[in-house]
Amino acid sequence: MVPQDSWWALAEPAELTEEANRLCERLPTQAILAPTDLFSRIYRFPSVTLSAIAPSSLESTAQLAIESVERFTGQLDRVCHELDTVGKDQEVWIVAPTEAEERRLAELLAASAPAQANRLHFARGRLSAGFRLVPEKLVLVSAAELFRRHDTPQSRLPKHRLARAIDTFLDLHEGDLVVHVAHGIARYRGLKLLEKHGRTEEFLELEFAESTRIYVPASAIELVQKYIGGGKSGPKLAKIGGTLWAKQKRAVEKAVADMAADMLQIQAVRSQRPGRAFPADTPWQTAFEQSFQFDPTPDQATASEDTELAMRAAFKVAESGGQVAVLVPTTVLAEQHRRTFTERFAEYPFTIRGLSRMTPTREVRETLEGLASGSVDIVIGTHRLAQADIHFANLGLVVVDEEQRFGVDVKERLKALRASVDVLTMTATPIPRTLHMAMLGIRDISNLTTPPANRQAVETRVSRFDETLIRHAIDRELARDGQIFFVHNRIQDIQKIADKIRGIMPDISIGIAHGRLNETELEQVMVDFVAGRTQVLLATTIIESGLDIPRANTIFIDEADHYGLADLHQLRGRVGRSHHRAYCYLLVREATRLTTTAARRLRAIQEFSSTGAGFSLAMRDLEIRGAGNLLGTQQSGHIATVGYELYCRLLENAVRGLKALPPTEPPPVAIDLPGDAWLPRDYIADLRTKIDVYRRISRASSQAQVDELSRELPDRFGPLPAAASRLLALASLRIAAAARGVDSLSRQPGLLVIGHHDIRRIERWRKTCQMAGHEVRFVGTGTAVVPLKQRVAEDPDRLLAFALSLFGSSRKTGEKRTT
Repeated sequence: MVPQDSWWALAEPAELTEEANRLCERLPTQAILAPTDLFSRIYRFPSVTLSAIAPSSLESTAQLAIESVERFTGQLDRVCHELDTVGKDQEVWIVAPTEAEERRLAELLAASAPAQANRLHFARGRLSAGFRLVPEKLVLVSAAELFRRHDTPQSRLPKHRLARAIDTFLDLHEGDLVVHVAHGIARYRGLKLLEKHGRTEEFLELEFAESTRIYVPASAIELVQKYIGGGKSGPKLAKIGGTLWAKQKRAVEKAVADMAADMLQIQAVRSQRPGRAFPADTPWQTAFEQSFQFDPTPDQATASEDTELAMRAAFKVAESGGQVAVLVPTTVLAEQHRRTFTERFAEYPFTIRGLSRMTPTREVRETLEGLASGSVDIVIGTHRLAQADIHFANLGLVVVDEEQRFGVDVKERLKALRASVDVLTMTATPIPRTLHMAMLGIRDISNLTTPPANRQAVETRVSRFDETLIRHAIDRELARDGQIFFVHNRIQDIQKIADKIRGIMPDISIGIAHGRLNETELEQVMVDFVAGRTQVLLATTIIESGLDIPRANTIFIDEADHYGLADLHQLRGRVGRSHHRAYCYLLVREATRLTTTAARRLRAIQEFSSTGAGFSLAMRDLEIRGAGNLLGTQQSGHIATVGYELYCRLLENAVRGLKALPPTEPPPVAIDLPGDAWLPRDYIADLRTKIDVYRRISRASSQAQVDELSRELPDRFGPLPAAASRLLALASLRIAAAARGVDSLSRQPGLLVIGHHDIRRIERWRKTCQMAGHEVRFVGTGTAVVPLKQRVAEDPDRLLAFALSLFGSSRKTGEKRTT
């Protein structure tokens, strides 16, 4: 029983209620307390509710004055300066997960910045992200975020892993639905440390139907994927030992095999058509690229900022005699791109035209004639460009900006063009179908995640519609001579919002922009705002795409719970386009009760606030909404059956099979040898990070990948403990054994028992072993044994070292060697 003087803390009570109701559906009615009864009993006690969004009644609500801490660069010399800036006139605490890490950081910072030594304090614990307690003048930061250790160095990752960002982004949380490749859909119940046959290891606990639980070794985490389905209703848990999952999986495998064949046929048709070969870069092209006025980031060194990328591609095509069509979703963006292109191409003899509803009739006619004759080199327009009366003399490139904003008709027109011209699609948040095809390698994708120099993440806050907050935010922006966006997406009452803003700030100048204004009115509103003659631009989502006003660094999004993640990310992208700290306020009305989906979206947009986070947000949106109708209604049913990631894997394997390519998945080798092999909790304390590391070890398919992990882990977390070193050694053994056709390795009294499936490879391996003086005997079909010396059989370290040498692995265990 709970003591009468207890206090209860309830985090996100709406989601707690929803989860309780789901649990009730799976448990016997007579054995539980109904959620309504449970919460009514809880509320008899004193309680504190923790919520990202304040309840509609603010009488008993405390708004905590907590701010997030600016992102650190990760470079030691700059971190010392950043700590001085972040914690100016404040007490700074650095939280480290282990004593060794705490000591190392203290020594490192004391040597690099001795003047700061007295104002820096250290504590041991886990902190997912730093924050500032404003009234207390106290700053807490985690050791990991100081040196960006949550961020795996992207340049080191193989391309296939970058393409499958879903693996690391969709981290597992206790209670999530997962898919076990062999057994079906289950619920993840956490990591458990268990001992089996003298070997301590971590296992994933999975709960199936009828409360059956199985334990999957963390070293085999690749067998488990987070479930993302295609429908709103959750799937049923699979029954262990049943036949339904195997039947469902076979049906999906057949469907994806047919689909893969269709896709390859389309690719084959396209490959038979003549493509356009562009000449090598000319002095003009080089001069054009060198005139880019900003220092390129690491991403831009190979790709570029999206508009600059489009202009460079357009230059290449136009210089070689081709025409370029740039398709954008709004007239405002069309006009902005036309001006940007005209300025960048001013020194070169190319004709650039715009085509939108703001273009005068005479200019439209001249542009159409120029496109047909070839005298117009580059045209930038809205949906008008996709109409049937548009004819090109020599179209070589179509650039589509913000693909997700276009409808089916436009995309069908583009699909017809793709067979004969190059198409460059740009978006901050890929639509699910594009994301899906990119992850399968069907479409090439370039993900630009590095922000330009001095560009800061946008501070994103969720709040009720609070006049005091709005007044303070506007005052702060005006004090630094800035401007403000205020987004309200209902034209019928947008004037009422303008009146409300004037009531909060009587002397402020406001411009109103929406799609029902005529061309002249809309252009004048935008020109006034760009010129700084108005301080607030109150607009619908007409400003969503591409608008670039560096002085505007605060944006309010009214009724933010009505928007999708992609829309919120696009709107937020209108600010933070200079070196100033930018602010985005997601406003929710007082009387609104948030749905779980809306709350998850608002939390996600807060979580992913850094520049270049669009790809991650698109993945989170896919998780929240479900995979849906990515590739047609029939395929969406298959996705709901087996989950999105397993569906992707089956499709990828089918494509590779039809191309006669080897599978990309790591070889399945069951290794059961004694000795501890796991990641100790005092080595990697954060569960999300630990699961990601386990997954990378499990997915490693080459010794080079294991070696990379062997270098990376000590750099991120300190020297490898013996159990972690052994885990990596076992991964090396798995890879080496699989290359010789081995299925399993285990120890029996005096013997190393080897299961195999490829008699030719195992026979070649046997001859190699015999030449090295090792006896290998075949015992029945598919099994071989190697006699062990007593000192090897009884010592787990010697046994592992012997097995590694037996299969020719270059891995060193770091333990005792045997001969």
